[in-house]
Amino acid sequence: MAKSSVAVRTSSRPAAQPTNRLKAVEREPKPAAAAAAPAPTQPTVTEIDLEVIWKTFKRTRDENLRNTLIEHHMPLVRTIAERVLQTLPKSIELDDLSSAGTFGLMDAINGFDLSRGIKFKTYCTTRIRGSILDELRSQDWVPRLVRLKAHRLDRAVRQLEGELGRAPNQAEVAAVLGITLEELQAHEAEANAKTIFSLSEKWDDGDEEKEMEKVEILADRKSVDPVDTIQQRDALEMITGSLTKKERLIILMYYYEGLTMREIGEIMELTESRVCQIHSNVMARLKAQLDRSANQLV
Repeated sequence: MAKSSVAVRTSSRPAAQPTNRLKAVEREPKPAAAAAAPAPTQPTVTEIDLEVIWKTFKRTRDENLRNTLIEHHMPLVRTIAERVLQTLPKSIELDDLSSAGTFGLMDAINGFDLSRGIKFKTYCTTRIRGSILDELRSQDWVPRLVRLKAHRLDRAVRQLEGELGRAPNQAEVAAVLGITLEELQAHEAEANAKTIFSLSEKWDDGDEEKEMEKVEILADRKSVDPVDTIQQRDALEMITGSLTKKERLIILMYYYEGLTMREIGEIMELTESRVCQIHSNVMARLKAQLDRSANQLV
C-alpha cells in the first residue's frame, strides 16, 4: 500500500506541471501588452458632456468642473494671444499674454449665462481679448488719449498719401482732421512721446547664434572717439618732431600743463623773456610748416 501511494503521488506531479506551465504562458503576454500599450490620454470632452458639465457647474459651482472647462478652452486662449502678439513689439512675450487671457477665460466662465442661448466661444472670445488688452494698457506708460490721437493722426496721413500719391503737408492733414495748425502741432508733439524701445530687445541680424541686445551696440556719445585720438596724436608728433628738447618742453608745459611763462622759466632756469622768445620762434616755424603742408594737400 505504501508503494501504491507513492506511485500515485509521483504520477500526479507530471499532470500538475503542464497546468502550471500553461498558466505561466497565459500570464506572460499580459505584461508585454501592458508595456506596449500607449500612455493613457485625457479623454476628449464631447459637446454632450460639455453641456452636462456646464449645467452641473452652474448648479454646484464645483471647482473641479470649472478647472475642466478652463482646460478645455485653453487652446482658444493661446490662439487669441498669438493673434494679438502679431501686432505688438518683439519685447512682448506670448506667455504673458496667455496668462492675462486665462484670467479673462476664468471671468467668462464664472459670468456665463446659459439661459441666454449663446455659444460660450462667442462670449469668451471677447472677454479673453479684452483681458489681454487691459493688461497691455496697464503696462503702457503713455495715456490712452495720447494713443488715440496718434492713431487718428496716422490714419489721416495714410489716407492722404493714398489720395495724393505723396506725403501730405501739415495744412492738408489739419484740414482732414478738422483742427488748426497749432492743434496739429500739439497732436504731433504728443504722438512723438508714444514711441518707446526696449534696449534688451534682440538685434535682428539674421544670425541667431550671434544675436546681440540693442544695448550692446548703442553708441556712447560721451566716450572719446578713437579716430580723433589717433589724429591728435599724429598731429602732435608731426608738430613736435622738428623741435628741440627745450622747445618741446616749453610747448608741452605751456599748452598741455597750463603753466605760465614765468613758471616755465623757473623750471627750466630761464628768464621769462627768453621763454617768450623761444615760444614765438617755435610758433612762427610751426605756422610756416602747416602752411607748406596745406599747400601740398591742395
